[in-house]
Amino acid sequence: MPKPATQQFLEIEQIKEGVLVLKNKALRGVLMVSSQNFALKSEEEQNAIIYQFQNFLNSLDFSCQIVVQSRRLNITGYLEKLKQLESLQENELLKIQTGEYYNFIRSLVGAGTIMTKSFYVVIPFTMGEAEGPIGSGGILTRKPEIPNLTEEMFQRCKSQIWQRMEFIALGLRRCGLKAIPLTTPELIELFWSLHHPQEAEIGYYPEIPPEIIT
Repeated sequence: MPKPATQQFLEIEQIKEGVLVLKNKALRGVLMVSSQNFALKSEEEQNAIIYQFQNFLNSLDFSCQIVVQSRRLNITGYLEKLKQLESLQENELLKIQTGEYYNFIRSLVGAGTIMTKSFYVVIPFTMGEAEGPIGSGGILTRKPEIPNLTEEMFQRCKSQIWQRMEFIALGLRRCGLKAIPLTTPELIELFWSLHHPQEAEIGYYPEIPPEIIT
């Protein structure tokens, strides 16, 4: 009996024009957010950032989700360059030192002590909100049944969710952070990496067929 595909267990029906379409026809937009070293800021700068972030949260009239992804740092390319440099060294002492440095970096990464973090904000939108009052906290105006998402309705909902994403990006910019929306290929790679962490950590990603990129 063949094993079921991973897609069967996901709530995502499709990824279209940089927007996640769930099986219940709700939409999700994803922003990738930069980071800053809060500990290196002065006390005045820290208080200003906290104040701006508090204002940003209080300005929201819709829900959103903050996701932090931790993963071992992928330095496969760097290790390959070190190995190549070792093989090209003519000085025997430098060749030995390069090899030892290569082994040190490889063991350090293998121990999982070098991590990289990625930050995302997930913004929701539903068809019920498009038909009812926008920005009223997600009030639904009809029974909770799976609707039919037409192209016209998708474009209407997409326009609304992009407005929300721009609003959040502006609020985060006041906190000293940059936020950019993920495109369809970037969303596909993100969810693929979440379910294939070992392959993603070494920099392997499958080729995305052009016909599914919209």
